[in-house]
Amino acid sequence: MVSERDSSRLRDTPAHARTATLTVAYEGGEERRGPITMGQANMIRCVLRDEPEHINIHDVWPVPAGTRTEEAVDALRTLAVRHEALRTTFPHPPGSAPHEQVVAAAGTFTVSVLDHDELPGEPAAYAESLAREARDERFHLDRDFPLRVTLVALDGAPVFAAMAASHAVTDISALAVLKEDWLTLLSGGTLPPQTALTPLDLAAEEAAPKGLRKSAASLGYWERIIRTGPQAMFAEPGAEGTEVGAPRLTLRSRRGARALALVAERTGGLPATVLLTAWCALLAHRTGQPECVTAVPTSNRYEPRLTRSVNTLSQDALLCLDVRVPSFDVLLSKAWGAALNAYRHSRFDAVSLWEMIDRATFERGSRFTRDVAFNDVSTLPTALPSTLPSALPSALPSGHDPAAPSPGDETAIGPELELSWGEEQVLPTRVLTFVHETDPLLRLGVWADPALFTREQTEGFVVGLVRLLEAAATGDVPLDALTEVTGVRPVERGPGWEQVDGSWVSPPAVAEALSRTLDGVPVHVTTDPPHGGGSPEGEAERGLTAYIAAGGAPLTPAAAHAAFMDVLPGRPELLAPRRYVIVQHPPAEADLSGAWLRQQILSEGTGRDRRM
Repeated sequence: MVSERDSSRLRDTPAHARTATLTVAYEGGEERRGPITMGQANMIRCVLRDEPEHINIHDVWPVPAGTRTEEAVDALRTLAVRHEALRTTFPHPPGSAPHEQVVAAAGTFTVSVLDHDELPGEPAAYAESLAREARDERFHLDRDFPLRVTLVALDGAPVFAAMAASHAVTDISALAVLKEDWLTLLSGGTLPPQTALTPLDLAAEEAAPKGLRKSAASLGYWERIIRTGPQAMFAEPGAEGTEVGAPRLTLRSRRGARALALVAERTGGLPATVLLTAWCALLAHRTGQPECVTAVPTSNRYEPRLTRSVNTLSQDALLCLDVRVPSFDVLLSKAWGAALNAYRHSRFDAVSLWEMIDRATFERGSRFTRDVAFNDVSTLPTALPSTLPSALPSALPSGHDPAAPSPGDETAIGPELELSWGEEQVLPTRVLTFVHETDPLLRLGVWADPALFTREQTEGFVVGLVRLLEAAATGDVPLDALTEVTGVRPVERGPGWEQVDGSWVSPPAVAEALSRTLDGVPVHVTTDPPHGGGSPEGEAERGLTAYIAAGGAPLTPAAAHAAFMDVLPGRPELLAPRRYVIVQHPPAEADLSGAWLRQQILSEGTGRDRRM
């Protein structure tokens, strides 16, 4: 049943730990094959492109006291037979992306065992470090078992199961299902019959006419947001680059949980929708944006048949919530419909999506940025602190609510409102929020770009969220009073920033970037009047015109646009001009728009007529 051999895979193993690898055989499944799902295709693109430590996921499962190693291994074997995803591989020729998945009826996998005479001082943190280390090794899609498991044992008794998982077949929600099933087996419980969609069943639905129509509708929904919404939520001074290293701030608050429950009771809204509404309202207030655009990845399991599916459904639901309403209650009444619309449009062909994004990027002249992600995992089957970035909570609070009782009162540092800082994680977002729990504590983790938020400002933002919930618990809150209610102030962008084509941009920065990419030729950028006759809706339709003094260089609008598009990544303050006007020489008064208008025009156009 089980064979043993020495294992040298794990680094930094304590000298007194005995290491072994168990080879585990399983059988009893059904052999199947078929096309991959849209979610699998999306994640496989990332698996093949990204470094493994960035795309693999991990978790640490506690082992119930009294469990023997054989029982822990037997439970893992049962999971492999029960869940097709764990028996799935993706055969493909080298250098290509797989388009088919194969489910084995039988096979083997390995489990590493580290047996200790004495565990390190922080056993959970030690197990977490082993799980993180296991993420560094790439999973081979065509042959590897998708879980890399290490049992951390004390005197022969397993205490933790530390694991890395392939994101090609699992996501956070899938690991939650596996964890709950595993704990049920180890506690002597019986697993219910399977009712969730398997990956192959989902792939068949997606390939059917109804599924294809649903995917096309999702692309249309995304395209509208990408073409008309803010190209970046954090278009402001300091927002640079495409990856951000940020420390985790954890909030634990009974005050927040009580307030959330009271708002839900007063308004009749679901607690999850209330919290999402408050978070979006505060984020849009802080960024000075008319809409809150955020990815809500875990919400694409809103269908009952997908809730407990062991599969990777990691396709963003993209929420666009217009906050141009008078009060919190009005915003809440819109939020559920907006969220449901996002969830319904979260299944799409990833290749087609990126082709659409490339077209929209070139034609709008913007670079859509996934600045914000909001992951509410509080309703998953089992809490998953370890699968989330840097999610082990710190034991020592490093901040408190300025409005809370004095430090001498134990509630100032207790669960009424507690803030603690954790380690840094590099993420492709400006603000990432995970909601772990909403009752009896409001517990969430936030990673905020330190170039935009000092630690004090990050703490102030999180405490401001609790204050907003407390204010909304007793009555409706005017959205123009959020600064006074929460203590969170809108960003100050300074002179030279304008809202153009639905985005905050800096026309002087556009002129500087365009001049630099065209080898320093003089450039002047103006803001066109709105097309909508001065109405608030028309203001969002304003565009930029760039006047370029090319001198003797042979320059066309198409060449200017293509050159400018190359400088957009990592520069959310930039938006391409809608029109490029090429003149010979700059006017004597180069800072006056009227003077540029009097220059002889050599050529002009949108620059979108062809790709360079």
